[in-house]
Amino acid sequence: MDVPNPAIDLDRFRVRGDEFRLADVDPQATPGFDDGKKAAAPLIEANVKRIEALQEVLYAQGRERLLVVFQAMDAGGKDGTIRACFDGVNPQGVKVASFKKPTEPELARDYLWRIHAHVPARGEIAIFNRSHYEDVLVVRVHGWIDQAQCERRYRHIREFERMLVDEGATIRKFFLHILPDEQRERFQERLDEPTKRWKFSRADLDERAHWDGYMAAFQDMLRATSTDEAPWYVVPANRNWYRNLVVSTVVVDTLERLGLVYPEPEEGLDTIELT
Repeated sequence: MDVPNPAIDLDRFRVRGDEFRLADVDPQATPGFDDGKKAAAPLIEANVKRIEALQEVLYAQGRERLLVVFQAMDAGGKDGTIRACFDGVNPQGVKVASFKKPTEPELARDYLWRIHAHVPARGEIAIFNRSHYEDVLVVRVHGWIDQAQCERRYRHIREFERMLVDEGATIRKFFLHILPDEQRERFQERLDEPTKRWKFSRADLDERAHWDGYMAAFQDMLRATSTDEAPWYVVPANRNWYRNLVVSTVVVDTLERLGLVYPEPEEGLDTIELT
């Protein structure tokens, strides 16, 4: 399917500097694309096919590596985005890591210890469904670390990601931004649908009660850790189709900029005759 990428200014979603205000991003908006879900569908499908093709070259070349990070409030759409945007990729070259409540062995070590083992190897795409950023979000909102500790962790994370980039990784980070009313509707859908109830926990409601605290923590995190090497993109995510369109377009754009090519075959293969 030969469908051009949508004419969306990806730079408008990118966080740059201390001037960024999360309140300025409307989770319901579809900036740069007002044609609706039906018009977006073939564009998303084309992006997914392009990601599939580029990931195959990435794996074959075995040189570049891509880390994709997703953060969001509960029911923000992380799972759905991963399914929609990476539907056709070869599982040999893509891995997904989900970072939940730390285990006892993990708590006994520094907070980045459990992260490092899951970064992509050469030729791989690694996708983080939640990430090391939980350690400047949940712990801050609940007061388990103070502001000075949080600032130190911002520095640790910037340096950790800088090291990954210096060692050949490309990093793209997405905050999927939804409204509290949208989260309530998605929670209700999980409660109403028996096959989705496993996704719901009473603890989700406890975290929902800290919505304003999380928004403040996300804003500070985005400002402090969006760098030229590892930028954050804040994606309006109330509308799933628009979320998928933006994320898949950023991933395609990123992979295409890597200059991926298949490795040269051995010499003399044209002379081989199989019997």
